[in-house]
Amino acid sequence: MFTKGLTRGLQATVLAAALLAVPAVAAVAADSGTDLEVDEIATSDNVEHLANIAPQGAFADSYGTDMAFQGDLAYVGNYNGFTVYDISEPESPETVSQVLCPGGQADLSIHGDLLFLSVDASRSDDSCQSESLSASEKDAWEGMRIFDVSDPANPEYVAAVETNCGSHTHTMIPSKNGKNVYLYVSSYGPRATYPDCQPPHDLISIIDVPVNSPEDAAVVATPNLFADDDGGYANTSGCHDITAYPKRNIAAGACMGDGILLDIAQPLKPKVIERVRDTENFAFWHSATFNQQAKKVVFTDELGGGGAATCNEAVGPNRGANAIYDLRGRSLIFQSYYKIDRHQFNTENCVAHNGSLIPVNGKDLMVQAWYQGGASVWDFTDSSNPHEIGFFERGPISDENLILGGSWSAYYYNGYIYSSDITKGFDVLRIDDPRTDPGARVVLDELNPQTQPNYRG
Repeated sequence: MFTKGLTRGLQATVLAAALLAVPAVAAVAADSGTDLEVDEIATSDNVEHLANIAPQGAFADSYGTDMAFQGDLAYVGNYNGFTVYDISEPESPETVSQVLCPGGQADLSIHGDLLFLSVDASRSDDSCQSESLSASEKDAWEGMRIFDVSDPANPEYVAAVETNCGSHTHTMIPSKNGKNVYLYVSSYGPRATYPDCQPPHDLISIIDVPVNSPEDAAVVATPNLFADDDGGYANTSGCHDITAYPKRNIAAGACMGDGILLDIAQPLKPKVIERVRDTENFAFWHSATFNQQAKKVVFTDELGGGGAATCNEAVGPNRGANAIYDLRGRSLIFQSYYKIDRHQFNTENCVAHNGSLIPVNGKDLMVQAWYQGGASVWDFTDSSNPHEIGFFERGPISDENLILGGSWSAYYYNGYIYSSDITKGFDVLRIDDPRTDPGARVVLDELNPQTQPNYRG
């Protein structure tokens, strides 16, 4: 979620909730933290760090973000665009291409020959040559860019669609007939001074992309998910992220102060069917993941907005954590929290962030990024007793000052774990454990973690 040098960025109301009661960062960690030295790598006995590709060129001074996968390729977002990596030999990944196209955190997804890239920073126009512009300007542009990646070595920019409040994240939902792709665009942070982002902002934008003519992509619906909002905790105003499970016609949204469940049987008319709040321990509902049977939902709380040290004794185990809910009928029933118990230094930003399932039938296993807490492999088969079974992390970037870094996203794909580190680049990991080994037998042609596949076909 963290933003850097953006014209609009995170708004005061959001930060006030996300930073609620987070202890101030100490100049030097005292009794809080692992024993790692600066940039030292540590793993559990069952996890091996296979490779790293450091950020290159203009991306070296920008932040790495989210990922999507197709065949032997990994697509990795960056505040300055995206990079394509060849992962046909995971122990020796190679850079295929790098597309310079600034515009915010570059949340991305892939479908066939098309790549979709979110723009959540106000720009002078929709081109890759655009310049930063104040969101208060009438002509400021934010939204979705579309690329043709049929030749991964030479991606081509083919279209753009402007959306209300830009696109912080998006979720890709293929149509049943395969002719269209729907993009659920999540955004937030309205202000009266923003012409294209006026309060209240209780909607998502839905873009219809014709697969054979992506240049005709357009916003076709802006459903209001919170028409009856009662102005509760964190003043829900837009969503941070939505995870869809198309085969089950269901989606889960993390929407500021709420976790929601959506019926998406009619993709252009999503309907909220359940809504939960946690005013005691959740500050910023960030993301969601279903288990394989869609009988559980893991919601994450990005306490501190991704820029604070919350993996320490002072904050405790229940804040800046995951919350596991069992789904019974259409009701979400809270079961427990999960947070890494490897205390990090007070100079390390650390909080629950992006992850995905490890496809093992009969088990609920997940790999997840925790910024400078690294990548955690954990088991929530027993909803009331989640526990870590493996990890990878680096030591602090600095032992004197908090410098933003760590794993933004950590996903399991075709037998390996891939991590996008904000400052260190692209990491490849392997876990060797009888509990996770069966997952390597599941081979996917494509993975967009916010569009959950059904591993059983």
